[in-house]
Amino acid sequence: MMQTAVTETNLVRFRAAVAGALAHLESRRQEVNDLNVFPVADGDTGDNMVLTLRAVLAELDRLQGDGSRTIDEIGREEIVQSVARAALLGARGNSGVILSQLIRGAAEELVARPGELIDATVVAAALANAAERAYGSVRNPAEGTILTVAREMAERIAADVDRAPDAAVLAPDAAPETQDRAIASALERAVAAGQESVKRGPELLAALRDAGVVDAGGYGLTILFAGVVAALRGDEPPPLDHYEPARIHHPEHSSSTYRYCTNFAVTGEQLDPARFVAPLEELGDSVLVVGDEATLKVHLHTDQPELAAAVFELAGEVSHLDVADMRLQVAARQGRLGAAENGGRDSSGGTHGGPRGRDDGSGGPGGARVGADDGHTAARAREGAPVARCGAVAVVSGDGIAALFAELGVHTLDGGPTLNPSTYELLAAIHDVPVEEVIVLPGSPNVVMAAERAAELSDKQVLVLPATTQQAGLAAALALVSDQPLERNAAAAREALLGLRTAAVAPAARADPGGRFAPGDAVGFLGDDVIAWGDPGETLRAVLTALADGAELLSVFTGADPPLPDDAVAAFVDGDVELELRHGGQLAYWWLLAAE
Repeated sequence: MMQTAVTETNLVRFRAAVAGALAHLESRRQEVNDLNVFPVADGDTGDNMVLTLRAVLAELDRLQGDGSRTIDEIGREEIVQSVARAALLGARGNSGVILSQLIRGAAEELVARPGELIDATVVAAALANAAERAYGSVRNPAEGTILTVAREMAERIAADVDRAPDAAVLAPDAAPETQDRAIASALERAVAAGQESVKRGPELLAALRDAGVVDAGGYGLTILFAGVVAALRGDEPPPLDHYEPARIHHPEHSSSTYRYCTNFAVTGEQLDPARFVAPLEELGDSVLVVGDEATLKVHLHTDQPELAAAVFELAGEVSHLDVADMRLQVAARQGRLGAAENGGRDSSGGTHGGPRGRDDGSGGPGGARVGADDGHTAARAREGAPVARCGAVAVVSGDGIAALFAELGVHTLDGGPTLNPSTYELLAAIHDVPVEEVIVLPGSPNVVMAAERAAELSDKQVLVLPATTQQAGLAAALALVSDQPLERNAAAAREALLGLRTAAVAPAARADPGGRFAPGDAVGFLGDDVIAWGDPGETLRAVLTALADGAELLSVFTGADPPLPDDAVAAFVDGDVELELRHGGQLAYWWLLAAE
């Protein structure tokens, strides 16, 4: 983290450097993701580094306010502590946590030099302290990674200063533009050293050599600093090599036992990071515990996120919980790269339009996908395309239902026949939506409590909507617009639900205590009320008749093995009502129905 001059009266130029780093990293974010094989081939290193820098930028904006306060009025110590804490809390994954420590180490060195102009000597010292901090955060540092790249970048600048110490010193009255040029020149040489270090990575780390790639985190670090150089010069970033994605057919090193990449923060008093490492290692691997006495950030791979959080039960308050399903991440990454190898283009959200979809350029379903984000947000903004801000995740049962949500750009979580995912499965699904504002469509009353708990724990801004049937979830999804904020989308979805009635027909799982039906008989529901039972056809006819009263449109989603063909279902509907008959594929219900 660089400050262009400590004599600046505000944070504008400092912010510009960080913004330059973030913009350049955003522009090559997917490229970094596709290199990711160490420690796990989950394809999210670029995402994690971007999120860390976004947190820093947001904190700088908060500190700066209206820009009227000077650096000294804000307080140098406060700036460093606030920025370091923001980086820590915003970090996800190994790469994000290590980057947060690089930022903290650089900040600590800069604040220790009040009154000094930032020149090559100070930059070298800041990078050296950053590398030392990062190495110290990792239990078993691996060479060939971002750690090596950071250290060798610092060593290059230090060697340059040793060879020409007088050239590295700026005059006390040096103009801001002179300082910028000097720092940019030093960092450009560091970027060159970083590129050399990245290329040597496979010689030092077998996982990289076997996969035919360089380290994603190290490469991301060179991109980040190239962006700072561009911001300081007001010019294009220095050129960087491009690398092919990892060979997806290779058995890369992975966390072979554990499923969830788990991240959370702990706030308390007199926290000792070292004390928690051993109990966490009993629950998983890739353990990182970093921070200070007041705030810790924890990262590990485990099958039991709840037990990892419980380790800190008596130590402090757990927050900013993020759980990623690494099996799904690896599968998605392999699918994306496989599509690229075959000359195709990945489209995880499926086609657009969906049931009664629209194509009005509004940025919602039928326009830009809800939650769509291909890693090139800055480029899309320049091209005038809507930038995704708010996304959604729906708990589903049935391949057809899942496909309909995907057509609307909504991420799905398979809840099984009974729609009963755990809190941590929901957290993993929330993580997979590539935006920071997420709406959850629970699909069942049974899911609401777990979804609300996941929303409470998540480090994203999450809202659970009262869409307690899958039909209601689809109606709500149609109202969502990806470039609109969370609250506006929530209001639109709630309005869509006001005019919706839902119904269902299912086989009875057990006998009715009142003797109305036996196991296997059809049971018809209108809302939560049982209104018909017995023969499947007669029961469906009764439900459709009740539901169609006053309706303009009836939507029927057929289950995996319905007892009647579609044409028989259509024959039950009065010709004055429009009918949409879709394959749902759900196991527990023969038919799910909705009326508008």
